[in-house]
Amino acid sequence: MSGTPTNDNAAHDKPGDPIRIGLLRLSDAAPVILAEAEGLFTAQGIDVMLSVEPSWANIADKLGYGLLEAAVMLPPLAIACALGLRGRRTDLVVPMGLSLGGNAVTLAHSWRAAIPDAPHDAYIIGKSFKAAMAGRASKPVLAVVHGFSTHDLLLRHWLAAHGIDPTKDVTFTVLPPAEMLGSLAAGSIDGFCAGAPWGGVAAQSGLGFVALHSAAIRPYHAEKCLAVRADWVGANPRRMAALHAALHQAATLCAAPAQRGTLAALLAEPAYLNLPAAIIEASLDPAAGGPEFTPPRATTANPDDARWFADELARWGHAPAGLAEHAARLYQPLK
Repeated sequence: MSGTPTNDNAAHDKPGDPIRIGLLRLSDAAPVILAEAEGLFTAQGIDVMLSVEPSWANIADKLGYGLLEAAVMLPPLAIACALGLRGRRTDLVVPMGLSLGGNAVTLAHSWRAAIPDAPHDAYIIGKSFKAAMAGRASKPVLAVVHGFSTHDLLLRHWLAAHGIDPTKDVTFTVLPPAEMLGSLAAGSIDGFCAGAPWGGVAAQSGLGFVALHSAAIRPYHAEKCLAVRADWVGANPRRMAALHAALHQAATLCAAPAQRGTLAALLAEPAYLNLPAAIIEASLDPAAGGPEFTPPRATTANPDDARWFADELARWGHAPAGLAEHAARLYQPLK
């Protein structure tokens, strides 16, 4: 994956002024991790410092207080931060996407007998889940990674499509991805929706099973984006262009099937996901529900995605109606 040519027209950082990028321990952080490990940022003349955070709330807060310049981020959370829907209002720009799909609905083994093995079929799993709910004394408790997340919106969208009212028939709770396994083991949740590789980790650990891939709910849905502080973008247009170029190249490398083993070994390192490489490698296959990194589809910041997220946020009471165009203006795609 090495051997990157340098860019003679690259922007050059001032000494001691790295671009701080936040991320979580997820497979779809691969483009940023690979770009750092393979020297793609350096080849573009920029200095980047990765900051692995424990939760999405940490990332949102650090962006808000200027402790990060950019982050691998959930589009609904970027919209919420920029529009002042949670905490401190933070002017953000989304110049590019980073991945599509890659989430999974994972259920505790107590649901296994009622749920067929059809993770690519949202209809069958939805119908079976609703039937299984009827035989239970209490509402299922489902965890999502953040209230303003693709996971929350996709899960609600899927449940509602199959006659399950997410506001009445299910209890939602918010947990960082790494804490979901312990909650599943303790029986405090019935399942969760999280990004790769956490569904695979739950299955490998014997704590649950992957019931449904998020791509079955909404094919090619936008998942992670690069969210950048608007003031930094305005002051650093050349560095922003260099950052975009490095991540576009990294996404191309991440999308290559022949590189999955090498990429998984990198992500497995203690500094990053700190999980078994075999589980990570399996989680990188889009055909098996993993994230899609291929440019330009995965790397283009599409304002229509922002509109869909804003409408879904309003649908479930997370945001006022009528914000779709405001959200779309945050998406300022670079080419």
